[in-house]
Amino acid sequence: MSDTSLLTEGFRKFREIYFEKSPELFRETLRYGQNPKFAMVACSDSRVDPAIVFQTDPGDIFSIRNVAALVPPNEDQGLYHGTSAALEFAVTGLKVEHIVIMGHAHCGGVEAMVRRQEGEVVGGKFLGQWTDLLVKARERALSEDGTLEGRALLRAAERQGVKLSLQNLMTFPFVSEAVAQGTLQLHGWYLDIAEGALEYFDGAKDTFVPLT
Repeated sequence: MSDTSLLTEGFRKFREIYFEKSPELFRETLRYGQNPKFAMVACSDSRVDPAIVFQTDPGDIFSIRNVAALVPPNEDQGLYHGTSAALEFAVTGLKVEHIVIMGHAHCGGVEAMVRRQEGEVVGGKFLGQWTDLLVKARERALSEDGTLEGRALLRAAERQGVKLSLQNLMTFPFVSEAVAQGTLQLHGWYLDIAEGALEYFDGAKDTFVPLT
């Protein structure tokens, strides 16, 4: 069995720093149920945990994490729609007021897609098919600047991936209806954890702007 002391020590710190100082905060979330205002679609990447990045309390963010922070388009084929089900629950069940798509720099999922499109073999049974949802992001990046390659192409495709997921969100009737009613706002953010920088997508200007 692998050594789990990092996790168990972390739990002890959690009890000392958070739980024992305000146990009612955690008990109230069970007593009254969760009532987050934010749903966040974030990457599974272990370095970009939304609760740590945004320093939130338990119950503040309904977190939906997958490879590359993707929202697939609404479709009825297949049997398993984990991200779609989580979004449906967030909007129709929890009545969140905001959905944030948080893409990030140095995303392995985006890199896998780009490498696959450039002819490399990407291992795994499921990864390639999932990240193929981002093919349009690469195409759009290149349509804006056909000279992009290497890291520049990856950074551009990562940002385009955020825009693509925002568009896919609007293919879900429960999302588009809530947006039309003014009860839900959509946001596209891009995190560069290495620089401690956060950008938001300005739809009116069709560009990402530093968030201060």
